Amino acid sequence: MPGHIRIVNDPVELVPLLMTLNDPSFKKVYELLHKSWLTESEIKAQVDSDCVALCLQILKKGNLVEEQWRMPKPGVNPEKEFRATYNKFRANFQCNLSDLSDILYISLSNDENLREVVEQIEGELQKGNNSINDLSRKFNVSPIFIKGLAKRITHMDVKGQGLVLLDTGR
Repeated sequence: MPGHIRIVNDPVELVPLLMTLNDPSFKKVYELLHKSWLTESEIKAQVDSDCVALCLQILKKGNLVEEQWRMPKPGVNPEKEFRATYNKFRANFQCNLSDLSDILYISLSNDENLREVVEQIEGELQKGNNSINDLSRKFNVSPIFIKGLAKRITHMDVKGQGLVLLDTGR
């Protein structure tokens, strides 16, 4: 895969990458996917199987893996297989240190306060308040903080200037 460079233009795009590289199991999954195309079951055979589905969701959300259908033997159902998309990284953004601090905190923290903020944001989304700016004012955090949380949470995403809940079958 020579020449595949992940160019990050928005600091929020760091969240899935930092989450992946900060967790030993996630990092192992990512390293395995650098070597070859693997199905989820093949990855589970080599890594703690409890984390593989979540790791793949985060990698897909961060556009860090590509997927395709593996052609099965006759009579066998096809399976999706995955491969890491990038082998190099380039940052092309500027942000203030407060925003960078938020990104790092969201990416690397296991703080229970994050869970509480996410639950409150989900409640606001269900009420119809999906504006990133409105949510950031309501919870007294930066818009980057709200966007970063959306990148961290697998069932939430940024669409334009708003947040949406994704139907991920949870």
